[in-house]
Parts: sequence; structure tokens; C-alpha cells
Amino acid sequence: MTPTRLAASRRLVVKVGSALVTNNGTGLDLAAIGEWARQIAVLRKQGKEVVLVSSGAIACGMQRLGWSKRPHAVHELQAAAAVGQMGLAQVYESAFAKHGLATAQVLLTHDDLADRKRYLNARSTLTTLLQLGVVPIINENDTVVTDEIKFGDNDTLGALVANLVEAEALIILTDQPGLYTADPRKDPNATLIGEAAAGEARLEAMAGGAGTSIGKGGMITKVLAAKRAARSGAHTAIASGREPDVMPRLAAGEAIGTLLVAGTQPLAARKQWLADHLQLVGKLILDAGAVKALRDGRSLLPVGVKSVEGEFERGAAVACVTPEGQELARGLTNYASSETRLIAGRSSGDIESILGYIDEPELIHRDNLILLG
Repeated sequence: MTPTRLAASRRLVVKVGSALVTNNGTGLDLAAIGEWARQIAVLRKQGKEVVLVSSGAIACGMQRLGWSKRPHAVHELQAAAAVGQMGLAQVYESAFAKHGLATAQVLLTHDDLADRKRYLNARSTLTTLLQLGVVPIINENDTVVTDEIKFGDNDTLGALVANLVEAEALIILTDQPGLYTADPRKDPNATLIGEAAAGEARLEAMAGGAGTSIGKGGMITKVLAAKRAARSGAHTAIASGREPDVMPRLAAGEAIGTLLVAGTQPLAARKQWLADHLQLVGKLILDAGAVKALRDGRSLLPVGVKSVEGEFERGAAVACVTPEGQELARGLTNYASSETRLIAGRSSGDIESILGYIDEPELIHRDNLILLG
């Protein structure tokens, strides 16, 4: 495992599974949760930002309700989640408080990330929490999900969160040492894969198999999550959550478990996504000063916008057009079309007095903008 892969990562998403959190369904593993909190505190002291994605609400609720098997009915899963989430949040809050760290509970559904406006709201909340030194603890909002909107497993949620906060690395902690060439419980010749490229087709064949009765995912969901995370440039490490000091050691670049390497950097991947995969719903006609600013690598400010075409919401993908009508760039707006028309041509300092609030001083931040010519 190349040390610089994870050692250079400043923002990490760590996902822990139900089997770990609940000690294979026997109840919340207070000692393990306390140990993970200590390790994250170590990473925070090293200047790294950490988002924790934790399974365990349904498993904890099952234990509290005396259920030995995971139910199939959605309303029973929702009830178990509602019961279990209380205990899960309380335990994490207490564990992190011992290290002087505040925590925040964030519950997400697929709809929150599929809808661009809610996606940006979630992103703003999480980045603000990280700036404040708070550890966000994220789980799927199992209390309200239905078959149509659930992520299906928190490995996928971990990958989506890594994309959401533009993390450099996703660490998936499981009850297995890593990804093997075959199921080691069935094949004595199975060997641990130390490093591979995320998205390799052979990995999915090797990882085939279902999850446990406690958790929904298996190794296949972790391989697919790594593939998804790689699209936004994040490397993924899959390792045992019971390995001593696993998080600080991984973050230092030590070879533990399996590292699935992304092929692109987060910013490059995000800009490629902006360039190729979004339908544009509006146009911003720029003045010459804004054209120069964008070509110099700066953000688009309201003062550089001459006019607005189309109707769009905050977070929409729009074209940035030169005075001559050439598409110069495209990006994601911080303000809706109705708001953009009001602040176009005005200084960023006037936004709050015009709109009654200010979200961002930029109309389009340079991280959310791709130059086309």
C-alpha cells in the first residue's frame, strides 16, 4: 500500500458497519465505539477532518426490542430505527465528549442527495460543521425511508458522503480484515488483496456474497462503494474495525486491509462531472471583466453578470456566456434565477441587503465551475 495515498488525505469519511457497532447484534459495543472516538480524536489533533458514517440504528433497535432476526417489513424496520437511533446518538455523544469533541447527528435519505438544492444544503451543513471542529455522525434516515428512496446499505451512503464533502479518502471498517480473492470462510486458499484499482471488474466477482443477518451489505457493497467514491477521486480502504489503532495507522499510510485506489483527484473528477453529465437549465451573460476573472481561475461574482436567461433553482447547472454569445464555462449556481436577476451587476457586499440573506459571496464558486474555452 503506497503510504502517500492516504497519508496525504486531509478530509476522511469513516464508515463503521452494524456488526461492529453492535458486536454482531448483541447490543451496542460501548468499548469499540469509545475506541473509535479516541482514534478520531487522534486524527483531529493531526489536523485531519473526519466524517463518521455509522450503521447500527436498526440493529440497536432490534436488540432493544428483543428481535433476533432483521424484519423485512418497512414499518418494522422504521420502528426499530426510531428506537435504536436514540441509543446510538447518545453513546456517540458521550464517547466523543470524553475527548473534548462535539458531535452532530445528520440523518440522510437518497432524496436529500438526488435533489440538487438539498444536496447543496447538506454539503453546506457538513462543511460548516467540519470548520467548527465538530464530528458529523451520519446515518441513513431509516425512520422514514421506503423501498424507493433508501440507499440500501451504508457503504453506498459512505461513498456518497465522500463525494458530498469532497473527501480524499473513504475508510470502510468491517468485521473482516479486508477484501480477499475468495470468501476466506469457504476457501482456505483465499488471499488478501493489498491494493488494486477501484472499479476493476474482477473485484466484484471476488466480493460476491450477501451480508449478515444484522447488516444489509456484504463485501460486494464495499467494492461498489469504492467504485462510486473513486468517481469523485476518493481512495477507499477496507479494513477490520477491530484492528488496533486502525484509523491513525491507515491515515499514516500503513498497509492494513485493502486499498482501492481512485484514478483521479477530487477536483478533477468533480469538474469532469460538471462538464459532461449535467443538462444546463439557464444562461448567465457575463461582462468582459467576469470573462477575464474566470479565465484567471477565479470564481464568478454577481457583479460580472449582465443578464440571466432561463428559470432555475439554487444548485442548478448553468452556462456562463461571453458578451459575444460563446459558452465560456458552466457551473452550479449558489442562487436561484429570481435571486440572480436581483443581484446581477451588484457587489457581493450588497447581496444581503437585496435578498435579505447571504448564502455565499460568489454566484458560482470556482470549485463548482469548469472552463470550456
